[in-house]
Amino acid sequence: MVKNTLALGAALAAMTLAAPAFAKPSTSAKLTVHPVAEAQALDLAQKAIAIRSVAGPGNKTGDVAALFRDSLVAGGFDPAEISITPLGDTAYLIATWRGSDPALKPLVLSGHMDVVEAKREDWQRDPFVPMIEDGYLYGRGATDMKFDGALAIAALLELKREGFRPRRSIVIEFSGDEETTMRTSRAIAEKLSNAELVLNIDGGGGSFDEKSGKPRQFTWQGAEKTYADFELTVTNPGGHSSMPRPVNAINQLAAALLKIGQHHFTPEVSPLTREYFERSAKLETDPARASAMRAFAANPADGAAVATLSADPAMIGKIGTTCVVTMINGGHALNALPQRATANINCRIFPGHAPAAIMAELEQAAGDPAVKFRDVTEGSVASPASPMRPDFTAALEKAIHSVYPGVPVIPAMASGASDSMWFRSVGVPSYGASPVFIKDSEDFSHGLNERTPVSNVRPAIDYYLSLVMDLSR
Repeated sequence: MVKNTLALGAALAAMTLAAPAFAKPSTSAKLTVHPVAEAQALDLAQKAIAIRSVAGPGNKTGDVAALFRDSLVAGGFDPAEISITPLGDTAYLIATWRGSDPALKPLVLSGHMDVVEAKREDWQRDPFVPMIEDGYLYGRGATDMKFDGALAIAALLELKREGFRPRRSIVIEFSGDEETTMRTSRAIAEKLSNAELVLNIDGGGGSFDEKSGKPRQFTWQGAEKTYADFELTVTNPGGHSSMPRPVNAINQLAAALLKIGQHHFTPEVSPLTREYFERSAKLETDPARASAMRAFAANPADGAAVATLSADPAMIGKIGTTCVVTMINGGHALNALPQRATANINCRIFPGHAPAAIMAELEQAAGDPAVKFRDVTEGSVASPASPMRPDFTAALEKAIHSVYPGVPVIPAMASGASDSMWFRSVGVPSYGASPVFIKDSEDFSHGLNERTPVSNVRPAIDYYLSLVMDLSR
């Protein structure tokens, strides 16, 4: 952790020197310097990373909420407009900056404070001792998503310092169990179901080119697939293994799983994914794949295009619903016929389809009434895609191009799941819109030695100032 003002200043100077080149060097943006906000963002991110906000014994998510609350109050937020609500072993925070027009629905900035478990013995560095090294901020939460949260808070406080007065109320909230049960995520969405729209700062983001380090593209998320788990069970009276019978629970289940593995859901597009394929095709370096992307956007029934895209694990999830066997269990003794066999099928369902309908399609594919299906999904809800609102897309493209001129902006559908689904499920449009850029090869969210370039600080502050002002006027 940067422990003093001198060290923090040195880190910010190094950050500036390490800033990546822009998409079009000849027309690079001239970023505004916000020294207080930049220092605050980096300091707050490190303090948050140092707090072990992991589900289970010793969960300190409430301490992160207190840290964020204190920062907001110190920056001018009314303490009466900030609440921290305990729920189980965690908590969530909601803070409101009242706008001048109470008739307008609020703009919400959404994030989360909890992180995935990280064990010291697995990491090169202590995951809960933040460190800035070689232009990167290291620590659990550097990418997902304490750094993002600190950037958003620092930007809002900079708006207050600059005297900005929003017409529309601005709400910033942080859930406390996004990585696990999402109980706080659901509670927040229900409380804020009157919102105009949500900027989910835990989604979207930019990619740096692997070789040049220049911004390659920026992606925002307007939809996510529904997560679902289906349990398949076959039962049988069993018996002695020396007396095999024609019907065997494991064999029956295995036969059903093979049929399901050969089943393919109908490929499809939505307005958002069609736009994704059309824009992404312009950046694709493989001519065959670029052609397939254009062909699929024009006609999702194009067999050749489907075959090309389906062969790529990174693409198959974007063209429709996918289901895959993730766990199996069967039998009770080495010398007995199995009395029970079970399997779990995990699905990522294209928006617009109910989990029950997908489960029914799987039952039909299995073709055996002896295989019983049950929805065992936890912590998920079906949600429609958010509309491609012109006010949002215009404000977002203006904001991102103010710091990265000319970078391609691409809408996308996430494979799920995030807090956005809870807002969409109650009718509030939610958009993944993080301004953080990183190389794909350096994205270690949920993994070892998580890190993010600190060069993101200055452009991210400018991005948030532009986006939040435009959407709250």
